[in-house]
Amino acid sequence: MGSEAVPLNYIPIAIFAMIGLAFGLVSLVVGWLVRPSHPYRAKLLPYESGSPLFSDARIQFPMRYYIIAMLFVIFDIEIVFMFPWAVVFKKLGLLGLIEMGLFIAILVVGFWYAWKKGALEWD
Repeated sequence: MGSEAVPLNYIPIAIFAMIGLAFGLVSLVVGWLVRPSHPYRAKLLPYESGSPLFSDARIQFPMRYYIIAMLFVIFDIEIVFMFPWAVVFKKLGLLGLIEMGLFIAILVVGFWYAWKKGALEWD
């Protein structure tokens, strides 16, 4: 480490954190000072639109919405893994091709399972 004390290495990080905190606080204070504040009865209701509530917000959603959301996340992650693979495809050779094929096969099996369970229905 040298003759330099360890806490001195953290001074730039502390300064950066203080600048970030100060920027956030100054932004909030300036926004609070500049914004117009004209509250009226409709604005003070739970929903600013003033529309009356017609039912409870805590309703039960069908399970297929969650499955579709999970499939969306999984296929997004697949794309994140495929970009670096495509960049170094020639260096990986046959082993890289087999590994990516296995990765895609696992995702296809999951997609097929969700489709067979009825979570994916195109009306």
